[in-house]
Amino acid sequence: MKLSELLKDIKTNSSYEDREVVSVTDKSSEIVEGCVFVCIKGSRFDGHSVASKAQTLGAAAVICEHSVGVENEIIVENTRSAYSRICAAYFGNPSSKLHLIGVTGTNGKTTTTFIIKSILETLGEKVGLVGTVKNCVGEKEYEASLTTPDSKDLQKLFSEMVYDNCKYCVMEVSSQALAQGRVDGCHFDAAIFTNLTQDHLDYHGTIENYMAAKHRLFEMCDKAIINADDNASEYMVSGTQCRVTTFSVKSDFADYTAKNIVHKPSRVQYDLVGKENIGRAHVNIPGGFTVYNSMGAVICLTELGFDFQSILSALRICMGVPGRVEIVPTETEYTVIIDYAHTPDGLENVINAMREVSEARIITVFGCGGDRDSTKRPIMGKIAGDLSDVAVVTSDNPRTENPDSIIDQIVAGMDGCKAKIVRITDRTEAIRYALNEAKKDDVVLLCGKGHETYQVLAEGKIHYDEREIVKDILNETQTQ
Repeated sequence: MKLSELLKDIKTNSSYEDREVVSVTDKSSEIVEGCVFVCIKGSRFDGHSVASKAQTLGAAAVICEHSVGVENEIIVENTRSAYSRICAAYFGNPSSKLHLIGVTGTNGKTTTTFIIKSILETLGEKVGLVGTVKNCVGEKEYEASLTTPDSKDLQKLFSEMVYDNCKYCVMEVSSQALAQGRVDGCHFDAAIFTNLTQDHLDYHGTIENYMAAKHRLFEMCDKAIINADDNASEYMVSGTQCRVTTFSVKSDFADYTAKNIVHKPSRVQYDLVGKENIGRAHVNIPGGFTVYNSMGAVICLTELGFDFQSILSALRICMGVPGRVEIVPTETEYTVIIDYAHTPDGLENVINAMREVSEARIITVFGCGGDRDSTKRPIMGKIAGDLSDVAVVTSDNPRTENPDSIIDQIVAGMDGCKAKIVRITDRTEAIRYALNEAKKDDVVLLCGKGHETYQVLAEGKIHYDEREIVKDILNETQTQ
């Protein structure tokens, strides 16, 4: 491929020698003769500092934001955005051959994408999935390391989907990915906004920056499906040119409203009422947030031209998502549930969801991640302490921070809370305590890990699957 082909959609005033290109990268470890190296400045490393190394190793061109004094340098305004577009061109602009559906928001992205994928497949479509739990190309599954992959990995996934004859790709689009331009050059047929609450302020700095990052998705889509009950809903579509469809549980002024909601221990049911469509929705996932997530999915596919009643029929056989209100099989008189809730809003939603279906005690085991937004720690502590009957504060991916210091910050927000507060740093011992504490009909809610099967410690990542932990503890109890 010629360099000029890669740069066709890139604005630059630099003159350059058109050369053959064998690969593109932004990683110094991947520089090879004939590659295009893109200099990206991150929080810990600036790619501009290794531009001379790239030249020495025979790079065909170096893309940079300012002159780095090397041969065949090409200066652009934003190398992150340029890298995304270059990667797209390198793989033949595969996203243009797919119907892209993007989902953004603090909570609900994963469940919404899984519901959409399930419905589409039931309706006979071949679908790709990009998200937190896994990436899929049709029936093939790949491990996911980021909610939205690096630009090169993302475009490679798109190209595999096209090669495998996928027609649709439904993907979670994170605020970091939007801020870093990882999806620049992509155009979405539809985009869904689930909600916005405090998260990722360690990266974005302010809630305003966080909102602005989310807003970018609606600048690159044709149709926007918006949760009108969220305070940020109007902001998300302000100044955009896309067609907007709103949904609500609280207001009849939205385009679609949920009525006659019934909560069951394993599902929710509701009437989905629109100006031209009305039908009964059955979703095999419990919780009030499931109403919102499924509404967004159904409305999105309706807006894309699928038959409304066929969508609702397909929704009936959609199952849950790993690590999202996942019931752990146990032969106990109480229920154990694993959920990914790791934000204030997520924690509040899942505890309230359990309140809707259980009159017994809620025993919540939770922690907060290290090297992440510390301001949400006391907030999450207060939520768990106010809404649970027993709140067990423990470790959750402490990374390089001292786990006890994180717990100190969590419990600082729990003064005066009604719950019995217990702090146990070792997560396995915390789970053991919760299981021993549980009585008939209680709900033991293990929050934070969800689909994850690891803990991230200062020493590195270790295997840690809460399903296995629960099973082992119960087996130990039975043999005693």
